Amino acid sequence: MHIELSPDKRYYSIGEVAKAFNVNASLIRFWDSEFDILRPKKNAKGNRMFTPEDVKNLQLIYHLVKERGFTLEGAKIHLKEGQKKTMDKFEIISKLESIKMQLISIKNELQQ
Repeated sequence: MHIELSPDKRYYSIGEVAKAFNVNASLIRFWDSEFDILRPKKNAKGNRMFTPEDVKNLQLIYHLVKERGFTLEGAKIHLKEGQKKTMDKFEIISKLESIKMQLISIKNELQQ
């Protein structure tokens, strides 16, 4: 799953994040309570506001739990033991998926 982050946006609401991942906001709140790498700010009303870094970490958690089938404990251990290595691999995979989508788009345009 690849989420496009707006370069000029500093914070994302929990609703925006949940919609981007196609999950309930309650799952995002649960992951926030379970994973130390998530550090959303809270506004005056107490609503979570996620930074682009938080969204990248959520992408990684989503990838591990939903796409690779890790348990929450397994994902926590994986993140602690090899966070940098995992993030590098994840970013490479995300970039390759983006390139693949662009190439497919170009191919489809050429075939028309």
